[in-house]
Formats: sequence, structure tokens, C-alpha cells
Amino acid sequence: MAAAKSTRNDVQSALELAVFAGGRVTRHPLPAEGRVSLGRSPENDIQIDDSSVSRRHAIIHLGPPIAIEDLGSANGTRLRRERSAGPTTKLLELQPEHGRTMELAVGDAVNLGSTLIVILPREGAATAAPGQGQGQPIVLDPAMERLYALAERVAGAPITVLLLGETGAGKEVLAEHVHRRSPRAQGPFVRLNCAALSESLLESELFGHERGAFTSAVQAKPGLLETAEKGTVLLDEVGELPPGIQVKLLRVLEDRKVMRVGGLSPRPIDVRFISATNRDLAAEVKRGAFREDLFFRLNGIALTIPPLRARLSEIAPLARALADRTASALGRPAPAFAPETLAVLEAHRWPGNIRELRNVIERAVVLSSGDTLLPEHLLLDAGAALPPVEAPPAAAPAEARPAALPAEARPAAAPAEAAAPAGTGLPAEGAGGLRSELDAIERRRIVDALEQCAGNQTQAAALLGMPRRTFVARLSAYGIPRPRKGKATR
Repeated sequence: MAAAKSTRNDVQSALELAVFAGGRVTRHPLPAEGRVSLGRSPENDIQIDDSSVSRRHAIIHLGPPIAIEDLGSANGTRLRRERSAGPTTKLLELQPEHGRTMELAVGDAVNLGSTLIVILPREGAATAAPGQGQGQPIVLDPAMERLYALAERVAGAPITVLLLGETGAGKEVLAEHVHRRSPRAQGPFVRLNCAALSESLLESELFGHERGAFTSAVQAKPGLLETAEKGTVLLDEVGELPPGIQVKLLRVLEDRKVMRVGGLSPRPIDVRFISATNRDLAAEVKRGAFREDLFFRLNGIALTIPPLRARLSEIAPLARALADRTASALGRPAPAFAPETLAVLEAHRWPGNIRELRNVIERAVVLSSGDTLLPEHLLLDAGAALPPVEAPPAAAPAEARPAALPAEARPAAAPAEAAAPAGTGLPAEGAGGLRSELDAIERRRIVDALEQCAGNQTQAAALLGMPRRTFVARLSAYGIPRPRKGKATR
């Protein structure tokens, strides 16, 4: 019995909650047991910033079994579940009564107001799709083949590696590949997002601390650099490091010793450093935002990853792999892709690269009810389809790059603005009511934001997390008159 209970807890501790709101997907790890509150208030365990969600909307009970309880929300909690009846499949909507729970299965789609949530296996906990997480990367594009061939050669040397490329292009996947092909493959692979922590927390996480080093330091704790002994450390978003941490990291790279916060003597370490950034570090050095000596230390060799839009031959295989994984998590057969769906995917400019592709495919699989994914299931803006981008020169990725990002891999300026819809952004009649419903929700959110900001378009765009130019384009797309200063739109 104890072993069975342990197995159930291991499975449940590998779950996450995917929240589809405002055209974006956020993921939140779930504990093995207990209660997780959901709502618009920051006091909730998971805050969902959507006007259709109540301040305290619902609670997920992580048993087993998993269940959801509505807390008397204004717009309700609805469970969408498919039920087969002979050759047909019906989509049922179930609504729990206030104060009562309703059991959930992994993969069930639940609406909190107009926000969709789904409990899924945590990424990396189950078998990862190729090109994502722990699975083998999908490498079909000639430029990527040359890049990975160079990475194989680099992996065997102790040189530091700097990975350059746009957000979501696959820098972490390449870093894992270098680690797995290196003599340190049996050692730990430790990741740290340098942009996710404050300077004081970042220092403690990287270098560790001694007992009593600060108020909450009740016991000594080794830092990530120590725990990665004989392995590899990936410093993601290294361009975001505060100046004070840059100085200390430089000393570690030079001396191969780490000084814990509050420590008296340095400790030797044996780790390999891989850094990743979407910034042009050479430009950051010129403007004084990044130390030149640290830049040279990290830039043993720079590998530049082309954006997804320059790797058209990889889009369809990646989409299929992601769809297979999502369908498996939902307990469904893997869907097929209509030819026109693949054409739409290859025409999209993918400012968010593989990360954006993953969100689009997961959403399409969750929302589709058939066995084939059609273009309307993707919910992509028509304005985001641009002429194909020319691939980089054949020889470029197969050589060590200079530190500055080349034009084909430099982060695009204001990608969200470039993706603003040129027209209504609505699909043809075949899209059905789903897209129309989502467009109506977004229109309502825009109008609500304008009312909250007294008609100030800049503030309303910021409230929605949307570039102002995209916000103005949405006003035109949805036929919302641009308000005069100080006057809200109705």
C-alpha cells in the first residue's frame, strides 16, 4: 500500500496547470497534494489576471482524487468533457454547485469565466517530445545540422560556450545536447534563469550561503555552482545579470573557486559553464551594461541558433511531435494535420519561436474535438503571416560566430508589433463559433481596459500587456472607435 501511495504521489507531483488567458499560456507546477486557490486576486496561489475571473474563483483539491470547487464566482466554473455515444461524440458542459467539488481527470478542460485551464503532466516529467526538454532534438534544417555538428565537436572540449538566439529558439535544448555529448554527461546539468531572481536571491542561489549570513539563513546551503560539481551549469538570460553579480561570477570563472555568502574561505569547484542570451552582448558591452572581461570569459565559442521562421523544414515535424505529446496527456489519439494547417504554420512568422509553436499546438489539440487539426483550431492572427524569411548563408552556422548576433538571429525588434492584424484578423466561415467567441472576449477586455484607464490608450495597452501599436491595431480590427483623451469607450 505504501508503495502504491508513493507511486500516486510521484505521478501527481509531476503535474502542472496550464492557463490559457489573454492569448497566452502560462504554466504552474502543482503540488502532490493539498489545495491550490485560483482567482484574480494576488492572494491566490495562482493568480489569473482576467476580468472574467473572480477575485477568489475556485480551488483545486489535489487528493487523490483531483477535484475542483467553485467559490461562488460571478461567471461560473464549467467542466468541458467529451462523451461518446455510438459513432458520435458529444461535448458536455458540467458546472459544480457552489461549495461542492467535482472530480477532474488529467487533460480535462475547465473554464473559469472565459479563461481555460487544463491539468497536464509537467513538462520534462513524462517523455519529452523531440526538440523539447529531455527528448532528442529534431534537426532537419541544413543550417541546424551544421550547428549541431559543430556543437558535437565543442562538447568534448572544456571551453565555455555562449549560445545566442531569439527567445524560444531552442538554446536550452542545445545546451542539454552539449552536456549529454560531453565527458561530463554523467554529472548534473543545472539551469539558472538569471532574470527570474532579485540580486540578493541570485547571489545566494549561485554561490550559496553560510548559516547566519542573513536573517532567514538558519542553516548553510550550497549554491548551484557547488551542486553542479563535475557537471554543467547553464546560465540562461545571462545578459540580465546585475553588475555586482557579474564581478563575482568573473572571479569564479578565473579562479574556479566559489565564496559562499557569509563565508570566510573559497571552495574549489569543477564545473563547465554554458551561457545563453537573446541580447546582443557586444552592444551591451559598448553601452556599459555588461562587463567586457566577463563577456570574453563566457565567449569561449559562440553558437547562434537560427529563428524557427528560417527553419521551415522543422516546423511540421515539431508540430506533430508536440501534438502527439499533448494528445497523449489528454488520453486521445494523436491528431492528423490537414495540408492547409501545415501551410498556415509554415507561413507564420513565429516571433516566439518553438515556445510559441508549442503553445499554439497545445491550445489547438485541447480545443479541437475531431481527429484532424484545421487552420481555425490554431487561432493565429492573419497579420502575423509574413513573406518567408531567407535562410542564413550556408556556411555561417558551421563556424564559430563572433560575439555579436548576426542579422538573421538577432532578436526581432518589437515582434508583437510586427504581428499586429492588418484587418479583422477573423478566419473564414469554417472557423465556427469558437474563434468568434474568443474575439468577442478579447474585444470586451479591450473595452474594459479603456474604461478602467479613462480612455488612455497607452495605459490600457500596458494593462493588457500589449504593445501600444498592437493595441491600436486591435481597435481597428474590432471596430472600436479610438477614444478622445479622457473619454472611455462604450
